[in-house]
Amino acid sequence: MSIYQFNSDDAFAFAREQGIKTRIKGEELNLYDCPYCHGAGHGDKYTFSINLHTGQFKCLRASCGVTGNMITLSRDFDFSLGSEVDEYYCPRRQFRKFKQSETPIIPKESAIAYLESRGISEEVAKKYEITIQREHENVLVFPFYDEKGRLQFVKYRKTDFDKSKDRNKEWCEANCKPILFGMKQCNETFDRLIITEGQLDSLSVATAGIENAVSVPTGAKGFTWVPYCYSWVAKFEEIVVFGDCDKEQITLLADVARRFPCMIKHVRIEDYKGCKDANEILQKHGADAVKAAVENAIPVPVNRVLPLASVENVNIYELPKLKTGISELDRTLYGGLPFGMVCIIAGKRGDGKSTLGSQIVAYALEQGYKTFSYSGELPNYLYKSWFDFQIAGRHHIIENHTEFGTVNRFITKANQELINAWYMEQAYIYDNRIIENDEREDLLNSIERAIQQYGIKVVLIDNLMTAMYIDEQKGSDKYDQQGIFVRNLTKLAIKYDCLILLVAHQRKNSFTTDANDEISGSGDITNLAGITLSYNRGSKEEIEKGYLVESQRKLIIAKNRLFGKINLSGIVLDYDERSKRIFGDGDSLDYEFGWNVDENGFMNVDHAPVPF
Repeated sequence: MSIYQFNSDDAFAFAREQGIKTRIKGEELNLYDCPYCHGAGHGDKYTFSINLHTGQFKCLRASCGVTGNMITLSRDFDFSLGSEVDEYYCPRRQFRKFKQSETPIIPKESAIAYLESRGISEEVAKKYEITIQREHENVLVFPFYDEKGRLQFVKYRKTDFDKSKDRNKEWCEANCKPILFGMKQCNETFDRLIITEGQLDSLSVATAGIENAVSVPTGAKGFTWVPYCYSWVAKFEEIVVFGDCDKEQITLLADVARRFPCMIKHVRIEDYKGCKDANEILQKHGADAVKAAVENAIPVPVNRVLPLASVENVNIYELPKLKTGISELDRTLYGGLPFGMVCIIAGKRGDGKSTLGSQIVAYALEQGYKTFSYSGELPNYLYKSWFDFQIAGRHHIIENHTEFGTVNRFITKANQELINAWYMEQAYIYDNRIIENDEREDLLNSIERAIQQYGIKVVLIDNLMTAMYIDEQKGSDKYDQQGIFVRNLTKLAIKYDCLILLVAHQRKNSFTTDANDEISGSGDITNLAGITLSYNRGSKEEIEKGYLVESQRKLIIAKNRLFGKINLSGIVLDYDERSKRIFGDGDSLDYEFGWNVDENGFMNVDHAPVPF
């Protein structure tokens, strides 16, 4: 029976460790790059997939075609599946067996003399049984004993290494079991283990009077020892990484922290005192400096965990906000919609939620914020036409009555040019002329790149369902996909401190009294949002009793995460068909946006009456 049972979390963990972004498509986890061929320079993406039920993987590129399972990935990329699995599935090699001596190795005088020249005491040299080769007085011998005192690995180091004529400074006996140097010399309390890169460094730590100092067998990049030492290392409550300090980066640290469940600490950069490693500190600053470096070690920060005290104190009422142009809404929200959040605008089909969303975008432009819009139901030219009317205002819209009793409305060419000029380098829209299968991914990527490159602060997505690509044929769960999509939007809003307006449909038939629950789809949608607005026609009862007329709408603040203040009774709003504008009591229907002001501050008005 196999010791390993596939867990889909392992597939996601592998992708994270390799730093490869992913997407879920049906039952497959697609990796952006194949970890084997990397697209072979052809720019191929998402050709590598791992089945989330079986763990089997394959690359669809014909020139690659690699296949296997999680055990294969574990072996090929040194990816840990847990200590038991790692040890069970590690290659069953016949390692070299050494004749075990009944008495400790007694270091020769030349070995002791060399180590003392490096600041290492005779006592430590004897404890770790450091000697020299029988035939070569200039070659140190480092015996690696396991925790049971059995010799498993031997390493050599030239004491007079000359780069110009010597091939290697260090080398090992062939076919030895890779283990940590100094395991035999550690005590059995398992409280703290110090791991260094080189053997002279672990000996330096021991010279400073620190117990349980070990070093890796083959340098910072060699972690072949892990399967054979994992269980022993994992017994320690605390590991202090004392690797080499290279350009203010500590070797060994990332890999040790990733592999072991203990508390992981590291020596502070300042405690290296400009030195490369523990032995250099010992030689230049003495044993006390080495000891202090270990004792002052600090915990490795846990990813995405901050001390609460380090979080900036912010007055939430003074945070920058976007004025919506609807005065009562802005008053309720203490100045408008806050940045760094997703705001959902929900409503039933045809009630005007898209119009409300685009009008908020218009006021964002007026306040100097750059905007990005996605319209999934309208061609870009129709979205722009509607938006242009809102920007223009009713006094700049020409009406022609037709022979059919209808009204045609348009904006003059001169004013259209002024509006377009006002948009330049301020307003952007997603190009939806070509819809690809991976539109959802491309949209999120496009939003982030637009934020980065153009300085976008307000994003409108109209609407949720059209913004997503859902592969129903392969069994994708619609509600899971919705949750993932909105979660990614929330991350973007927080990361870049922007406001994302997300238009969402409400259920056709809803029997709940909670406006948040009326939104069609996953409950994660409203759970992840900072603000939820419900925009609908009045009910039949409200119209019959005269609370609302047919043309009016009611805006409900169903959720307000930042301030807690909501308005379930609703804000009554009117709609002007000519200008496509929404307005309430105290709002200016005829507000003039900035496109209509020339450089001297005068208004450009079509058909202006003569004032005298």
